[in-house]
Amino acid sequence: MDILELLLIAAGLSMDAFAVSICKGLSVQRLKPRHYLLTGAWFGGFQALMPSIGFLLGSAFDQYISAFDHWIAFVLLAFIGGNMVRESLSGDEECHDDSFGLRTMFLLAVATSIDALAVGVTFALLPDVHILSAVSLIGAATFLLSALGLKVGNVFGLRYKARAELAGGVILILMGLKILLEHLGILMF
Repeated sequence: MDILELLLIAAGLSMDAFAVSICKGLSVQRLKPRHYLLTGAWFGGFQALMPSIGFLLGSAFDQYISAFDHWIAFVLLAFIGGNMVRESLSGDEECHDDSFGLRTMFLLAVATSIDALAVGVTFALLPDVHILSAVSLIGAATFLLSALGLKVGNVFGLRYKARAELAGGVILILMGLKILLEHLGILMF
């Protein structure tokens, strides 16, 4: 998996955290540097942790599923991406309170990173993924996009939330399709 593919996956996975960060930005009157650091650290940290756990789980079962691993990767990425597309089109504008407390941030970080667990399983099934580089890139991208989302929400409101989720979902679906088509010999990259 090359750097461009990893960047696209990192961006796609970051969109949930970006969207939640927009809502957090809406709920805070005056942002402080600690808000950016807390949001980025929670979301970026969990977006790096979850694919690591998924990678370990996927590696443990690799020998049992290697014959159809490309189908698993496609289904997981298409499902995650499809959910993100569905949420972006639903019109629901759920925003959370202005708390940056431990419980609130933990729950939001877990909720926005569950899909990264499945992507970690997918990484374990692919032959050319360097997991440390992948999770570092995902964590860093999410850190930066979460901090940006906080500012966007504070300045512009919900204008970009649905677009971010839609873009992230489409990216993940396309990456899953690419993996499937490569393994079936239809695409050669």
